[in-house]
Amino acid sequence: MPFFLALLAMTLSLAARSAADLPDPPVAKKVPKVMTKFGDRRVDNYFWMREKDNPEVLAHLKAENAYTEAVTKPLAGFREKLYQEMLARIQETDESVPYLKRGWWYYTREVEGLQYPIYCRRKGTMKAPEEVILDVNELAKGKSYTGVDFWEVSPDGRYLAYGADFTGYREYTVFVKDLSTGRLLEDRLERVDSIAWAADNATLFYTQQNAAKRPDRAFRHALGAKDDALVWEEKDELFNLGVGATRSDAFVVLVSASKDTSEVRVIPTADPQSAPRRIAGRRTGHEYYLDHHGDEFWIRTNDKGKNFRLVRAPVADPKPAQWKQVLVHRKLVMLEDVDVFKDFWVAKERDDGVLKLRVTDFATGGHHYIDMPEAVYSTSAGANAEYDTRRFRFVYQSYVTPRSTFDYDVGKRERKLLKRMPVLGGFDSGDYESAMVMAPAKDGTKIPVSLVWKKSLRGEGPRPMLLYGYGSYGYALDVSFRSTRLSLLDRGVIYAVAHVRGGGERGRLWYDEGKLRKKMNSFTDFVAAAEHLVAKGWTAPDRLVIQGGSAGGLLMGAVSNLRPDLFKAVVSEVPFVDVVSTMLDASLPLTTLEYIEWGNPNKEADYKVIRQYSPYDNLARKAYPAMLVEASFNDSQVPYWEASKYVAKLRELKTDANVVILKTILEAGHGGASGRYDALKDTAFTYSYVLGQLGLAK
Repeated sequence: MPFFLALLAMTLSLAARSAADLPDPPVAKKVPKVMTKFGDRRVDNYFWMREKDNPEVLAHLKAENAYTEAVTKPLAGFREKLYQEMLARIQETDESVPYLKRGWWYYTREVEGLQYPIYCRRKGTMKAPEEVILDVNELAKGKSYTGVDFWEVSPDGRYLAYGADFTGYREYTVFVKDLSTGRLLEDRLERVDSIAWAADNATLFYTQQNAAKRPDRAFRHALGAKDDALVWEEKDELFNLGVGATRSDAFVVLVSASKDTSEVRVIPTADPQSAPRRIAGRRTGHEYYLDHHGDEFWIRTNDKGKNFRLVRAPVADPKPAQWKQVLVHRKLVMLEDVDVFKDFWVAKERDDGVLKLRVTDFATGGHHYIDMPEAVYSTSAGANAEYDTRRFRFVYQSYVTPRSTFDYDVGKRERKLLKRMPVLGGFDSGDYESAMVMAPAKDGTKIPVSLVWKKSLRGEGPRPMLLYGYGSYGYALDVSFRSTRLSLLDRGVIYAVAHVRGGGERGRLWYDEGKLRKKMNSFTDFVAAAEHLVAKGWTAPDRLVIQGGSAGGLLMGAVSNLRPDLFKAVVSEVPFVDVVSTMLDASLPLTTLEYIEWGNPNKEADYKVIRQYSPYDNLARKAYPAMLVEASFNDSQVPYWEASKYVAKLRELKTDANVVILKTILEAGHGGASGRYDALKDTAFTYSYVLGQLGLAK
């Protein structure tokens, strides 16, 4: 049978199965709950699914998982093929590029067959004997989830403090390990969010989450002590507390920040008992962040414009009246970050969506930009732990270039490639091509859409496409390389990202135009991007699958309500779709912090805006695309019930025969599985679904 006929037969077979011989989906019981706000009456039949300890809830989620397994059973063999294919591209035994800090070279190893990293170091030189400081595989024994998301070694190199989470709820306990003996101290710090050492090697600063998971208090802990001293308490529910240290190791930095305002205090690491000193008073809308150089603080501030400028101030008297400008605010250039070293500093600038690294020498004041080889790329600072250095480490990648780590000699203006992520199996970047196109939004704004495809499979006419989106929190979806994505490209799928407003791809103004009462722009931008790709012949509605997670899941829900006819299928991961109910419940983690992102629905004007787009509240009796909705039972950021409620209500209302499935990971949090092999299997599951919907499950 010719290939195209075989493909057609398989597609028709899957369609027939979806309409005929599938098992019935689980039927969620209805317990009507009437809610009225500002005269708006809503009836929520599935509010009861929030009862995490209710056995009926877990039983329902397990029934949904069983249904999903039954629906996707024809893809099981293909899913395993995808997993093995993705695994074959990975160098399973590998190690990271080592970096120097206080005389030690630190790096991470991964070993074939082991789920988790092994953290190591060597004294003075990489030829010295290896010391394993933390083997996460040992921590994970007997546990279904293990996450170690932050760790710090004391200045003298003796103690390792690390935060471990064993549920996925992002509730970390800090343990302290004596690296000279390998034994854990008795110290245990609970619900910790961030840590920093003082110079005495015996004092640890940390921030602690409250019951709503907001880090609101900073403490000073002396090793071995039972009681910790409160250093700073943040009582404003819109603010989070964080603690860190300057690269110079001279100051512990305490930052309290909301979505649009920050306030900074510092404590000399040499005097951990001293009271924190405030740099500048809090002013709504003013953000500032600092680093240290000699007798000055270097401060990135938006006091003169939303895209930030750079100033310096004397350590002895850093109040705003003493600030002296280093880099002026630029209307079209976002100053995203600044790295300060003893002899030079590096600014990360976003100019018309393009990331640039600007290097300035302290001695001469001269500056230059590090050249980048491609037009569509992303770059970021690497591990730059040393203050006194003449080298700057940066990471470069694109859709076709794997993650590459460079050391850049500032004086010689020369780069040295330290490592390029290995991609096994004969990968050749020349086989692929990427581009950026501009899609006109409803108001005429040009929306960037980045694309990548395999050259030999581009062909003529509309192609299968996976279109990704996010568009919230000012987070920029910069182009990146993923070896797993090759399983899509090598089957003829074009991968695309719509850089909609609400993200940070074009600076702070781009973010502001897609938040609060302008949030609808994010959704209409995405629709405009999809329409443009169809109009220009890149794809077609019956060949277009869309994907987004978390706030990107909100995007998926909103655009599915706006234009369900435009998409073949939707992948919605840990989706924030029950926006009205969640934002009205201040007892939930993160809710109050989010008022500056979405609005406070206790205010009538904000309520009406959120009510207009909240996906769960705007589901209607009409046809919808096929959907895969994914959730995690221990998710602290987007609770599992948002997905389960959404699926139940969608099935109740939709008028089509397209299949909607819900997959809930019962032992994980917002980021999914913690082990690298388990995470890869989850990716294979999602991509097998996408390729199945596109008729490419082969």
